[in-house]
Amino acid sequence: MKRKILIVEDNSQIARVLELELSHEGFETKVAEDGEKAIEISKEFAPHVVLLDIMLPKLDGFSVAKRLKETFNDVGIIAITAKTELNDKLEGFKSGMDDYVTKPFEIEEILARIEALMSRMNMGDSLKVGNVEIKPLEMRVFVNNVEISLTPTEFRLLYELMKAKGMVLSKEDLLEKVWGFDGWENPNVVEVYVNYLRKKLGRVSEMLKTVRGVGYAFRKD
Repeated sequence: MKRKILIVEDNSQIARVLELELSHEGFETKVAEDGEKAIEISKEFAPHVVLLDIMLPKLDGFSVAKRLKETFNDVGIIAITAKTELNDKLEGFKSGMDDYVTKPFEIEEILARIEALMSRMNMGDSLKVGNVEIKPLEMRVFVNNVEISLTPTEFRLLYELMKAKGMVLSKEDLLEKVWGFDGWENPNVVEVYVNYLRKKLGRVSEMLKTVRGVGYAFRKD
């Protein structure tokens, strides 16, 4: 089965270049020129990855990302936009976007980001640490046998920490594993999401350790 990419871009020239290049690489593609059309097409197309512009007619990219993540838990979303401010990036991640590419871009980078994202989405068996259990294939997390709701980014962050089996992961490690960024210009996004995750975990959040000057670990002691 071909991997499916939905291109959401109101610039017809950019959309056409992406469509041609991705089709050439063996992807099945569809194009939506506005946010509302993206939601409509995705219902039948069920994309594996969405290349999503933020500044769109009718419905902006942040709103589209939220709607898509509500409908498809396992969809990957890569923002492709001219917006480069930190607040825009953080808003994008909060809305469910998984990666961020700024315009102008090279098609080789887009292809690399797609492959990296699909690789990160292909998780394995269930993991359990203390009273916390994560089921990657189902995108579900349980604390004391009660399911809690995490955003896709929070989920991947917890998964990588639990998979490390108590080892300390640096901010740079987590940026690369969770966001796909190697040395992103503002690693504070890791702290932001660690705090989000601690709030969601509640009483068991004490297992999410901060190792000062080094990074983070997830363990019982």
